[in-house]
Amino acid sequence: MTEHVVPASELYTDEFAADPYPALARLRADAPVCPVSSPRFDSYLVTRFDDARAALTDPRLSKDLYGPGEHYLRIFGPNSEALNRNMLNADPPEHTRLRRMVSQAFAPRRIEALRPRVAQIVDDLLDKIVPQGQADLMRDFAIPLPMTVICELLGIPKPDHDQVLDWTQVIRTSGSSRRPQEQERAAVGEAQVRLHHYLADLVLAKRAQPADDMVSALIQACDQDGKLTERELVTTTFLLLFAGHQTTADFLGNAVVALLTHPEQLELLRATPALLPSAIEELLRFDGPLPVASPRVATEDVEYQGVCIPRGAIVGVAINAANHDPAHFVDPDRLDLRRVRGPHLGFGHGVHYCLGVSLARMEAQIAIGTLLRRLPELRLGVPVAELRRLPAASPFRGLLELPVRFAV
Repeated sequence: MTEHVVPASELYTDEFAADPYPALARLRADAPVCPVSSPRFDSYLVTRFDDARAALTDPRLSKDLYGPGEHYLRIFGPNSEALNRNMLNADPPEHTRLRRMVSQAFAPRRIEALRPRVAQIVDDLLDKIVPQGQADLMRDFAIPLPMTVICELLGIPKPDHDQVLDWTQVIRTSGSSRRPQEQERAAVGEAQVRLHHYLADLVLAKRAQPADDMVSALIQACDQDGKLTERELVTTTFLLLFAGHQTTADFLGNAVVALLTHPEQLELLRATPALLPSAIEELLRFDGPLPVASPRVATEDVEYQGVCIPRGAIVGVAINAANHDPAHFVDPDRLDLRRVRGPHLGFGHGVHYCLGVSLARMEAQIAIGTLLRRLPELRLGVPVAELRRLPAASPFRGLLELPVRFAV
């Protein structure tokens, strides 16, 4: 198959940010393993379901970006190692060791025990906006909900929640401001440094005065068994913090937009609340918050669809493209909350399958179900074309703002 090199400037446009699926469909059909060039780094984009699923478990595609070649410098920047050298960017057996340390905290039974607290947080947030008849659902609900949940799990003191949120949002919204690129990078770098210092201090504080929280449990395991270094304690805490709220927040925004722009599906869900668990899966397949899985690097020449991905190349597995592959999903561009649940890749696949899947599903079910119950006549506050989104080249697919209106 002939390679079609696509400049990122042609692919990642404002039109792509609004609706990437027509462009992804063209890539799936014409260039399913597509070299994408950009000023920061070149990569190969894998877009078909079978190839994506295989790539997510291919041992030749390493997640260790901190090995030879210093790929992390091009992708994450010079301040990233203090935060990003964690299990997400590691291969077995290192990944296995790090993941085992935190997996028990996300066991389904433990997560289910959080259901009353999550429901309370949802209601508390909605209590503030219900009397107003309008809201920015990202700022007022979708972002603070998972942020509050993960901060409480980690043991981050409540007075610090807003500051921690501010730092993470600087990182999340990178590229969305009109500031010069150098200023934008400097702001992100400063947020990374400040967040690293904060989390390092948090670990010290929890060691001096442990509590019933996840960071204290990690410290105890580290001190007893020596299984985590100080650096790993900090980077693992960062990963849990960021991954524990970022994708859930973006998913909630995307899901609300999908429902409000498909009124027949919205009414179906209102009329049939029992559909909620399967609806969450379909909404995640339809417009997921992680369009491309976190980067991999080829440790040897790898061939997919007749295209040779050379050793040392960065590989992006296009989750959202794979989840719209007509070879696996009937009429994939149609939102169908009654769709028979299939093997979508919204939570990944293989050893890096989302660790917090039970928590994400539970938060989403409570959040969407309660929104539909407590906000009658919920509708967009602006035309869908005017919604402000994260940049097309962002690693996340989400909204900067989500203005909505509803009956008081």
